[in-house]
Amino acid sequence: MSARRPAPQPLDLSRVKALLFDVDGTLADSDDALTARVECLLRPLRFLLSEQKAARIARKLVMMAESPGNTVLELADRLGVDPLIARFLERRAARGTARVLPVIPGVPEMLAALHERYPMAVVSARNNLTTLRFLQEHNLARFFRLVVTSQTCPRTKPFPDPLLYAAKALNVPIENCLMIGDTRPDVRAALTAGAQSLSVLCGFGTEKELLRAGSHHILASTAALSEFLS
Repeated sequence: MSARRPAPQPLDLSRVKALLFDVDGTLADSDDALTARVECLLRPLRFLLSEQKAARIARKLVMMAESPGNTVLELADRLGVDPLIARFLERRAARGTARVLPVIPGVPEMLAALHERYPMAVVSARNNLTTLRFLQEHNLARFFRLVVTSQTCPRTKPFPDPLLYAAKALNVPIENCLMIGDTRPDVRAALTAGAQSLSVLCGFGTEKELLRAGSHHILASTAALSEFLS
């Protein structure tokens, strides 16, 4: 019988001196945008599915795809081909006219409230181009001292490398950094690096899987972070 994983310690707010933010599902409303795209693909089946049922199925498919997608990205990192994938996606983004993802409601106000109190950085597994486009489109870049993407370090989340890089650049010990994200790779990267982990439910992860991964605390939305840290 395998040993049960010890329960994570509660979040220690006294340790928090810097904030590291994921993008998809944490700052950007990626899951809703992807769900809407899947709903469009289901439209030919509307004679079988009501609009409400199609929406539920689309949401479930998006959530189910999150874990295998993260596994593929981690494998690509282990094989050393992640930089090739990132460059391919960036070239495709540069050629395309894809709409910039919407920002999660309340996030700009939250960042404005916190950026004077904490040094903040973006730590995303997205490529550089689309990350910067999102931040610039929504006038969020001004809040961050540093933007770390999939191309910044040899390995990205769930490996600890980008968090350690951000902590060093911010001149804050990693144990005093709080990683805010919506998926298990965000939690894994934080715990492996030695940072604390705060998860949000406005993205791709579920409360059950985030708690199982070891998240120290969970909020319904990233927008609630400023009140939580007050």
